Amino acid sequence: MMFIPRSLSTTLERRLTKSNKVVVLYGARQTGKTTLVRGLLEKLPFRYLEINAYELRYIDALSSRNLITLKRLVAGYDLVFIDEAQRVPDIGINLKILHDGIPDLKIVATGSSSFELANRVSEPLTGRTWTHILYPVSVAELAQLHNPFEIQQLLDAILVFGSYPEIFSLENDREKEQYLREISVAYLYKDILELAGIRHSQKIRDLLRLIAFQTGSEVSIQELAVQLGMARDTVESYIDLLEKAFVIFRLPGFSKNLRKEVTKMKKIYFQDLGIRNVVIDNLLPLSQRNDAGRLWENFLVVERRKALAYAGMSTNAYFWRTYTGAELDYVEERGGQLNGFEMKFQPGKGRIPRSWYETYPQASGRVINLDNWIDFVMIQEPSGG
Repeated sequence: MMFIPRSLSTTLERRLTKSNKVVVLYGARQTGKTTLVRGLLEKLPFRYLEINAYELRYIDALSSRNLITLKRLVAGYDLVFIDEAQRVPDIGINLKILHDGIPDLKIVATGSSSFELANRVSEPLTGRTWTHILYPVSVAELAQLHNPFEIQQLLDAILVFGSYPEIFSLENDREKEQYLREISVAYLYKDILELAGIRHSQKIRDLLRLIAFQTGSEVSIQELAVQLGMARDTVESYIDLLEKAFVIFRLPGFSKNLRKEVTKMKKIYFQDLGIRNVVIDNLLPLSQRNDAGRLWENFLVVERRKALAYAGMSTNAYFWRTYTGAELDYVEERGGQLNGFEMKFQPGKGRIPRSWYETYPQASGRVINLDNWIDFVMIQEPSGG
């Protein structure tokens, strides 16, 4: 498998060497969490115990709430690494007991579903954690292996097959398609449904398909509910579940002038385009598709999101639209500054609406297209802490 340097590596190494807080790493299955942590631990001077929470022999001890039992488990180790920690009952309370009872012990926990792990660790471990999300491979990470020309050559494949780490090691499109179908069935449906206790997998599939066809458009929960024959609250809860499982994420509308601007609906994007495309059963090359614009917008927004997260930059993100039809695909608000962006797949196309500047005279605006997109998704600002 091709080795891809991960942007979080330096940050996690600093967390583990200079702090004794619990390090929690979230992310969808197959994004490389285990590989990243193992690679770090091989470099660091700690004697470590790796625990896969799928192995039943560890579950009783890890969920015991008994410091003596927990001490026996980790005796002789400097660090304990718990993989898929959401599988352990009461994991948050037990990590708190471990952290408080053995202050010098370093702890790393990974989880493929924030809705399970976050609920179990956030309250017991308040003030005791560093939390990070590992996304599928970012363009900034690929740029450590490829120059801008080579990255441009990879773009079409990324828009179709996404950027899970293993995708970059597979030799042909058939293998990539098979891989995406396998993880979509195993992770999207089996894992999520099992963890959430949902029986109606077909409803989740149908909901995801509808969302996928509306990528880049505003999504009406009420319309989705009508199309699916489901209660609005149920659709809301499924969308929330899919977001916490790192399948999709929502972008709200921006407004400081409620009379003119649309804010009630949200846009929904996929964390990975390969998953989006396999959900709608369309892995055709870009030249044979009619949704290249939707893929482009999703790609740019999610890549910007990765870059900001890895740089440790706190940013509020939105889209913007007025009732008269003026719109911007993406808006960032940071430090009191507003920056608007319009995503256009074709070079030389697109413009920033005049009403954007009329409404927000201090704001900036920029069209992102095939000529300048790499700069937009490459934020070279080190995170602090």
